[in-house]
Amino acid sequence: MKVDIKTKAQIDRMREACRMSAEIRDICANAVEPGVTTADIDDLVVQYCERNKVKASFYRYAGFPGHICVSINDEVIHGIPSRSRVIMPGDLVKTDVGIFKNGYNGDTSRTVALGVTDPETLRLVETTKRCLAAGIAACGPGVHLGDVGWAIEKVAIEAGFGVVRDWIGHGVGRTVHEDPEVPNYGKPGTKLVLRPGMTIAIEPMITLTRAGEKTFVANDNWTVHTADRCLSAHFEHTVAITEDGCEILTLPADYP
Repeated sequence: MKVDIKTKAQIDRMREACRMSAEIRDICANAVEPGVTTADIDDLVVQYCERNKVKASFYRYAGFPGHICVSINDEVIHGIPSRSRVIMPGDLVKTDVGIFKNGYNGDTSRTVALGVTDPETLRLVETTKRCLAAGIAACGPGVHLGDVGWAIEKVAIEAGFGVVRDWIGHGVGRTVHEDPEVPNYGKPGTKLVLRPGMTIAIEPMITLTRAGEKTFVANDNWTVHTADRCLSAHFEHTVAITEDGCEILTLPADYP
């Protein structure tokens, strides 16, 4: 494993890609409405990239055909945008996107509960937000990745929800996925020790049931579902480890 330690100047360059990733993430999330297709959401990313002369990090990455991942309900991650997939009231819609600029990537996601009134579903979404906040709060120089994973896992398990283990967070930088692996579960005092200059994506994927922790990949070879088809939620930020903690690079003033 080779972890890229970035200089302050390199993180400054990466910060713009992350800022733009956050901007288009929220544009896409705010466009989630009944009758909108997931391809309509993808179109927004294409238009944003053309307007700002940047690239979508996910487009053609390992062959992925979309510019954004849009995953609905029991789809955890990697949903392929489609003209035939219509968003409906009551859907949990996860928008996951990255922008490549100045030689660096951002990576971020959020979940929209469209017209959802079920208290348990809303609690799942709020708990996933809290998992992300707990993971970020645990970050800092000298902290083990096992501490970060445990902070996330503890919030989810205490709330009675499941934590996806087949898919995890990761380093972000010159490529959208790089070392180290950043699990959403762990044992305190284990795994890699964080150092200033590391940039990582923390992305809890939390499921309504513990059985939903298991996942499978659909026939499209991309879309990841919960094994029992239960609902899942997903939030993600790219963060930089600093001398005294961490900085959220994909955080606009109003989110989350």
